[in-house]
Amino acid sequence: MTENFAAFAYLISSVLFIMALRGLSSPGTARSGNIFGIVGMLIAVVTTLVTPGVMSFWMIFLGILIGGAIGTVIAWKIEMTALPELVAAFHSLVGLAAVCVAAAAFFEPAAYGLGTPGNIGVASLIEMSIGTAIGAITFTGSIIAFAKLQGVMSGAPIVFPGQHALNALLGLLMVALVAWFCDAQTGLLFWSIAILAFIIGILIIIPIGGADMPVVISMLNSYSGWAACGIGFTLANMALIVTGALVGSSGAILSYIMCKGMNRSFFNVILGGFGGESATPNEDLGDRTVRSGSAEDAAFILKNAGSVIIVPGYGMAVAQAQHALREMAGLLKNEGIRVRYAIHPVAGRMPGHMNVLLAEANVSYDEVEELDEINRDFASTDVSFVIGANDVTNPAAKTDPQSAIYGMPVLNVEEARTVLFVKRSLSSGYAGIDNPLFYQNDTMMLFADAKAMCEDIVKALE
Repeated sequence: MTENFAAFAYLISSVLFIMALRGLSSPGTARSGNIFGIVGMLIAVVTTLVTPGVMSFWMIFLGILIGGAIGTVIAWKIEMTALPELVAAFHSLVGLAAVCVAAAAFFEPAAYGLGTPGNIGVASLIEMSIGTAIGAITFTGSIIAFAKLQGVMSGAPIVFPGQHALNALLGLLMVALVAWFCDAQTGLLFWSIAILAFIIGILIIIPIGGADMPVVISMLNSYSGWAACGIGFTLANMALIVTGALVGSSGAILSYIMCKGMNRSFFNVILGGFGGESATPNEDLGDRTVRSGSAEDAAFILKNAGSVIIVPGYGMAVAQAQHALREMAGLLKNEGIRVRYAIHPVAGRMPGHMNVLLAEANVSYDEVEELDEINRDFASTDVSFVIGANDVTNPAAKTDPQSAIYGMPVLNVEEARTVLFVKRSLSSGYAGIDNPLFYQNDTMMLFADAKAMCEDIVKALE
């Protein structure tokens, strides 16, 4: 394959990757976006394999078969609720791959056209260092994020005195090691950079609380992209450079959007510091009573409403209640009731979580509205039907400066005439704080599994 043809093929794959990102921006075009991405990656892989100088084809094909088989099995078996953990685990592998490629390029530079051991260009060494450092940080950081999401370790922030100073010191040490590595070009310095980056990856993620993990996942996604981009420069592979830059920039933009949705500082995310200063616990609400009801009570209220706004959350995802919920909404619409869905940008465990679940249940995209679009409508709504959401509806974010989520934009569900809240219990949400909305006079708690409650309401409506 000629160099010009390879460059043209990589250009086509890069365009397809951009189209994939564009398609994934909406549930309605997500399927076509995935197809564009698959085709683009296929072109990039085939082009790389037929490039002169590629060796060990059987080993490469064996790796593709093993990895493809594992990925296929996981894709078939994974539940939607476990996707954040899966994404974190896969990001760790991307980071580790970047470290391995950088190590191969450093110890066998001739195979990559980078010179001979001890005589590698400074630019290539800097690229290797960046790829190694970011890749190693992504690897261990993603493992910690996975462990917190999976419940293997506590989701509470792990902090200690002088933590930020230590992180800053290690960052300066990393810069010094990279400079020394570019001069001395020794294997000891290369592995020192990798080990130090592994440690930094742990230290910048452990102070982040479980409620902030969606932002962490997005940011680690960005890190993995920049790691791939750095290695792309080392290998002089345009497809890897473009793909890495796309992943890195899109992940950073998504992180910014999520930070805005959670009232977090974007720069604190980058530095891994947010979540380190935990807010004081909520004031003890004392022995307060709630008004609970049955499916029949909820059906009566819903049937006599003129407008209903449904607020889905992680509880709906766990119970897989989206199909029963859509059936309930359909019966209400048949009664002439206006039904819409309100989506908070960080509802669930990852961005777009609720949108995907509702699309899976064939909910019309026209009925699904984001926080900024629908928040003003709660005041003129008869019923807010909250199913499995907690923190994103907590009015303490607006009223309690001591709350861990204070300042975070939330859905104004309490402004509706009646609030129906589907939960298994009065337990706190992912942020670990109580929701005063439970105890309001116009709130009715529906204690049950989300799917079972929706099915019972459907029966009562029929």
